[in-house]
Amino acid sequence: MAVPKKKTSVSRKGLRRAGQHHKLYRKHPMSCGNCGDITLPSTACPSCGTYKGKEVFTIKVKEEATETEA
Repeated sequence: MAVPKKKTSVSRKGLRRAGQHHKLYRKHPMSCGNCGDITLPSTACPSCGTYKGKEVFTIKVKEEATETEA
């Protein structure tokens, strides 16, 4: 019968066991309180630029080129 030559340390045993529990979980999207657009938690809203009810940055709106040819 195979017998290990040395004792397995607590840290080595813990690292081996922890491999089963380290998963990458998907972040759950939530709706923005200001505009209602879907955004990730703990991030500023990309559509209106607010975070926790405060404006963090302003959104630059692309102005449509109005062609006035006479």
